[in-house]
Amino acid sequence: MGHVVDVLIPDSSNITLELDDTHSPKTVMQFVKCLPFSLTLNVWGDEIYTNESPINISEDDAKSTVSLYDVAYWPTGKAICLFFGPTPISKKGEIIPASPVNIIGRIISPDKSVLKIADGKTATFRLHS
Repeated sequence: MGHVVDVLIPDSSNITLELDDTHSPKTVMQFVKCLPFSLTLNVWGDEIYTNESPINISEDDAKSTVSLYDVAYWPTGKAICLFFGPTPISKKGEIIPASPVNIIGRIISPDKSVLKIADGKTATFRLHS
């Protein structure tokens, strides 16, 4: 079941996500139940990740590599991760998160310019209206 989520960032274009419970259904269900929530954004390479989210779930078919524009939940840090490209530990042709993540969807408005301003901003995640 797909859910569209807006990530509202002050002084920036918003990010739109489409959740998909194909890989990590328990994580997607908990994510949706927790909406709306606001989190601080951090940038690591071409990944945006959040501070600790209200989601608390263990690995749910966790993956060690992700695809471009994947959205994931990082159980280790309880963070939401948006992959706009490689992280500092990625290898050529692979996007590698810090540790395994639960894939929960895709970025459907992939404007990488957000990486320049996202660090330290507070973003609100809410269901698309």
